Amino acid sequence: MRKNTRVIIFISGVLLLAFGMLGLKEDDKRFQISKGLDIFATLFRDVNLFYVDDVQPEKMVQDGIDAMLKKLDPYTVYYPETKLDEFKMMTTGEYAGIGSVIGMKDDYVVIREPYKGSPSYKAGLLPGDLILAVDGENMKGKNVEYVSSRLKGQPGKEVVLKLQRVGEEKPLEKRVLREVVQVPSVPYYGMLNNEIGYIYFTGFTDKAADDVRSAIMDLKNRGAQSLVLDLRGNGGGLLDQAVEIANFFLPKGSLIVSTKGKMKQWDKEYRTTRNPLLPDMKLAVLIDRASASASEILSGSLQDYDRAVVIGERSFGKGLVQTTRDLVYNTKLKVTTAKYYIPSGRCIQAVDYSHRNPDGSVGTIPDSLMKPFKTKVGRTVYDGGGITPDVKIEPEKYAKVTQELVLQDMIFDFVNEYAATHPTIAAPSEFVLSDELFNEFKEYLKKREFEYETASQLVLERLVKATQDEKYYDQVSSQVEQLKNSLGHSIDRDLDVFKKEISDILSDQLMERYYMQEGVIEYHIRNDKDIAKALEVLSNNEEYQKILK
Repeated sequence: MRKNTRVIIFISGVLLLAFGMLGLKEDDKRFQISKGLDIFATLFRDVNLFYVDDVQPEKMVQDGIDAMLKKLDPYTVYYPETKLDEFKMMTTGEYAGIGSVIGMKDDYVVIREPYKGSPSYKAGLLPGDLILAVDGENMKGKNVEYVSSRLKGQPGKEVVLKLQRVGEEKPLEKRVLREVVQVPSVPYYGMLNNEIGYIYFTGFTDKAADDVRSAIMDLKNRGAQSLVLDLRGNGGGLLDQAVEIANFFLPKGSLIVSTKGKMKQWDKEYRTTRNPLLPDMKLAVLIDRASASASEILSGSLQDYDRAVVIGERSFGKGLVQTTRDLVYNTKLKVTTAKYYIPSGRCIQAVDYSHRNPDGSVGTIPDSLMKPFKTKVGRTVYDGGGITPDVKIEPEKYAKVTQELVLQDMIFDFVNEYAATHPTIAAPSEFVLSDELFNEFKEYLKKREFEYETASQLVLERLVKATQDEKYYDQVSSQVEQLKNSLGHSIDRDLDVFKKEISDILSDQLMERYYMQEGVIEYHIRNDKDIAKALEVLSNNEEYQKILK
């Protein structure tokens, strides 16, 4: 009962905080909030007191909060005390644990990639290791979130893992000493040629600007005359870090982003405060549909000032700002408080969460409703749909066979088996996937009895069932059989037809297995069409200037 009382106090505290923030609203709104407080608190109390079976009050609160916030947007999130590590990881890139990317495989969680230099790396954990037990607790059937919580813990405290490794008959025991793990915001940088530097960074954590600054200075010392900044897959992070990185390229006093919210306190302007590190260096920025939030502030501000050529796909379109509020009982609320506007005045939010369809879904802003804005030199740009690149690159579209090879972990499993008997392969700068290795992969798929259905086959199956249910099948059976034969596919044929794209993914995973993330990037640079276009633009001053006019 004491625990239930504590939960009720928590609910009241959170709701009263909201009430206090809206104290200046009209009387009817205040009455609605007060009425809601009373109803929720008394309902929660009476359910706990009188419901026939025992209930879990904390789970009821969590479910209630999740349902309430689901009506808003996906960025407004409640963090209970048990998930503060997740919040810290998001903002700082730090957490206390073993330092591995993990995922589900059948009934167990599997090591996907140990971070270089992490506790798991030092302890000898390998991609493909199934986690059978943690500190003696069986992990069969446990999800990633649960296993992750068991792997995390106090720095300096040992965790004992029971693992099943590819190529080993008996399970292994590994003792891993937990540490504070820092996920690097810049996992790779280097020279693309004698004059063009390259920086790949993955998130705007509280150390991102320092990491990018260090990379810039090193590349400058190595002779870089131009720079490629790769924001593909970068989902964003801290707004102030985006402003600071923009300051590396833009003059002191430049407006980078402004925010406008329901309350005046959220209306702010963010400007550069220092002289730039690279005021004149030619710059290309790579984005894709996963570049969001702070990535869009950075790429959009550089585009609005005509300071960089933006290359790739249209970005995600997240123009919402979140603020973190401390709640009672060591919990937090990350809540959307404003929209942001980049220097041209445009908001690039793509989804309108304030207007939902009858089924609760939301839609994107159509192109016809996007408004034009002007960059500093007068180029036309648009709001409402992310950052549209100056040079568009069509995204890769993979065949069904390739998608299934990835989804069914066929490539991942093959790479781990191959690595168990081949201790080394060529360096990323030299590696070429041979026909012999590709054929070995094909034989492996036969051994595994790899199968998949195409989308057209699935539609045909539904058609057959519909005609049978409606008793039309006998009349159309010959046409259906003819269509079935036409749509049939041969796995061997599909593997040969789509050999190039399958080989690219197979090569990437081999590089990751032997050389980790740094090796994947170093290998990928050689055949990346976005990077190839950036090299072309930066190497041709006439083309570079033409795009920015």
